[in-house]
Amino acid sequence: MTTMKDPVATLRIEIKYIEPLIWRRVAVRTSINLMALHKVIQATMGWLDYHLWEFVVEERKYGVPDSDRSHVKNGATTQLVTILALGSREFDYVYDFGDNWEHRIVIEKIKQGGTGEKYPGFLGGERRCPPEDCGGPPGYFDFIESIARKQSKKAKQALKWYGGPYDPDNIEEQQIKIALVRIANADRTGRSQQTR
Repeated sequence: MTTMKDPVATLRIEIKYIEPLIWRRVAVRTSINLMALHKVIQATMGWLDYHLWEFVVEERKYGVPDSDRSHVKNGATTQLVTILALGSREFDYVYDFGDNWEHRIVIEKIKQGGTGEKYPGFLGGERRCPPEDCGGPPGYFDFIESIARKQSKKAKQALKWYGGPYDPDNIEEQQIKIALVRIANADRTGRSQQTR
């Protein structure tokens, strides 16, 4: 359970191997568990949470352990403050082991939280998240190249596959803020802190 004055970390989340860079900046309480942080990343990046995921901190892996992945520590019972205690200021988050979207998480600063402030909070970002199941960075580059040819058959096929228009510069900031408010409200009631 968080208190109103728990320290707050500013995190920068970047998708690796994509240029121009796709990134987000968020503020979260250091008491957030890694399952809840996963939800924050999903919401801020625009992923749809269809796939497996894990955090990689030095040689340790955190996520959803199961019998096939017994080496993975439970992300629902591990807090960000535990990562900080290891001395780590940068770690990785991998989403979708097939497409293998690697994210760099940088802890930019830590400050004391204030009363009345809701977390997580969105602080900025650039470029829209790649579509789910597009084939990782190579597939994303093909998708962007296809839709750049506005009236071509390839563009129409790519947008039909995607399900509508796709603007690589529009991060849908309002949607991000709405999703983070839902997460913050769930945190206040204790739902995001529960283990599964």
